[in-house]
Amino acid sequence: MRLWNFSAGPATIPLAVLEQVRAELPDWHGVGCGVMEMSHRGKIYTGIYEKIVADLRQLMDIPEDYAILFLQGGATLQFSQIPMNLLDGGSADYLTTGAWSEKAVKAGQRLYGDSIREAGTSADASFTRLVDPASMRLNPKAKYLHFCSNETIGGVEVFDLKQLGGAVQAGVPLIADMSSNILSRPINVRDYGMVYAGAQKNIGPAGVTLVIIRKDLLGKATTAIPALLDYAEEEKNTSMLNTPPTFAIYMAGLVFEWLLKQGGLPAIAQQNQAKAELLYKTIDGSGGFYANPVALDCRSWMNVPFTLKDKALDPIFLEESEKAGLLALKGHKLVGGMRASIYNAMPLAGVQALVGFMNDFMHRYG
Repeated sequence: MRLWNFSAGPATIPLAVLEQVRAELPDWHGVGCGVMEMSHRGKIYTGIYEKIVADLRQLMDIPEDYAILFLQGGATLQFSQIPMNLLDGGSADYLTTGAWSEKAVKAGQRLYGDSIREAGTSADASFTRLVDPASMRLNPKAKYLHFCSNETIGGVEVFDLKQLGGAVQAGVPLIADMSSNILSRPINVRDYGMVYAGAQKNIGPAGVTLVIIRKDLLGKATTAIPALLDYAEEEKNTSMLNTPPTFAIYMAGLVFEWLLKQGGLPAIAQQNQAKAELLYKTIDGSGGFYANPVALDCRSWMNVPFTLKDKALDPIFLEESEKAGLLALKGHKLVGGMRASIYNAMPLAGVQALVGFMNDFMHRYG
């Protein structure tokens, strides 16, 4: 029996996708073997891959002047790979709004020192809001500006680029880590130089990293890095400089198909907003029994951290919630409390089950 899985990642996958994988696992469409057994350079897998790319272009309205890459190493490797490819002898600006954007800054500085500039941070607010535009120290000649569009741990999300204020500068490409909120709502890809995401939240299983990059940004990598880390080389070789994670890419493609069947990103956005509003309404209406510290204008639709008024109740909440079929609600160690990750594959019924439990728990212990 499947339970409601609120894990931050690897996260729940649509049941329809899992059932299709189960059916196709030993024999994909009568060809006599499964996708994980196919040559990545064979005609059958090449056809699968081409459809996956086409479906993603349709879902996100990705223009042809953007390359779509399926890489490895997770978003964490991108923290180093991005400056390797785009710094081009200059400097770059970074906004820090939580643990993941902080890791991106540190990874870049490890390689390039002061060329990686923290142009603004919300650390003074314990990462419960976006960076105050008035506090930003921006370089108009920066090679790019990096930010995390959704902080998985702290639950802070950028919904509109206007929230970044003056950080959106003409001629400075925006680079966004969208690991936790990609495909959760429409975005205008043309506003970005590059977006990237680890797969294990809204795309599919862990093991593949999606990179969408404007083609005029390719070819700037230093020759000192391996070809495998050069976006231009990966683009020329259709993400197949080495054997790609074929099965994870195939599963990502099934998720893309599932999203198209739901009505695409506008439809999934309505569902995600409804789920988030229900959960935040329950937290805010609890009279202080539950609390979420994030500023109202940047509360994430995907990751909802919350605390209980009495920390002594935390282990009881976790034990009882698991018995009620609600999994992985323990908050990250940096924040504490609870966290409900309600990605695309979490249906409204799962959030309704959670808030029902929360209300019952509050009435019994409040």
